[in-house]
Amino acid sequence: MRNLDKAGLKRAVANFKQAKILVIGDLILDEFIWGKVSRISPEAPVPVVWVNSESFMPGGAANAANNIHALGAQAFICGVIGSDERGRVLADELRRKNIDVEGIVIDNERPTTLKTRVIAHHQQVVRIDREKVEEIDDNIISQILTFLKEKICEVDAVLIEDYGKGVIVPRLLQETVTLAQRHKKIITVDPKENHFSFYRDITLLTPNHHEIARATGKEIGNEQELEKAGRTLLAKQRCQALLITLGEEGMRLFENEGDSVHIPTVAQEVFDVSGAGDTVISAATVALASGASMLEAAHIANYAAGIVVGKVGVTVATQEELLERLK
Repeated sequence: MRNLDKAGLKRAVANFKQAKILVIGDLILDEFIWGKVSRISPEAPVPVVWVNSESFMPGGAANAANNIHALGAQAFICGVIGSDERGRVLADELRRKNIDVEGIVIDNERPTTLKTRVIAHHQQVVRIDREKVEEIDDNIISQILTFLKEKICEVDAVLIEDYGKGVIVPRLLQETVTLAQRHKKIITVDPKENHFSFYRDITLLTPNHHEIARATGKEIGNEQELEKAGRTLLAKQRCQALLITLGEEGMRLFENEGDSVHIPTVAQEVFDVSGAGDTVISAATVALASGASMLEAAHIANYAAGIVVGKVGVTVATQEELLERLK
């Protein structure tokens, strides 16, 4: 591994507590219904789930903020919720985790996005989405930008989490990037494939291989096609680096200088990949804000992702777990 040693990774992780990250994006409440299956329904060929318990977790951009907090850094969250019970539950969950919610804007015209997952015997049986994905209006955008302008000097990085639910629109993204560049802040983006034309001149973009294929319009079936697609997108987006997640194959890091680097997966067991992309962008952003190189940040993100996919549900990797895994 070029210019990489475990001691450098550990030093970066130990410095996480000094990092401050502002997360902007689609806020989601994740609901989990936990149960077991003992029979198939007589009404249709579907399992009958006997419910044991229910729980809620921050999802989407809120999950990114939760990951940042779990890693020991300070997270500020900015996004939109509805004036409803789901929104209150989400805000309360974030407050319980000591995440700053001052930047959350309430929109009376849209519901808080809710994803309900039914889990039985450690397996997801079905997911139910309740949401409104129309773009936010100019008044909401202005409120978000006002908060951003107030906080930009306090933070080390701006993380943009785009789930395609209507918050990340061209005006918001363009003004956010311009402001962050003016203040020399790190800018990272977890993208949505139909929004690639929005993302320009950022520090790090973290798509998965499916998003890369759709963004470039090319099938990716081998190393050569992946290399070509990565180089094409890196140049087109004018970003400093591109970290492509490849599922069980790990990740590939592209930078403007030098060859791309393949980072093999370190996952020991894979139970659930829900929220793994949030963990990758969060860990990489915190690492960069803590002084890590781009290659070190990519490896740290890979270790963090390996931890969360070994758990069931939308979960996080803690700073302690990360340091233990680095041993």
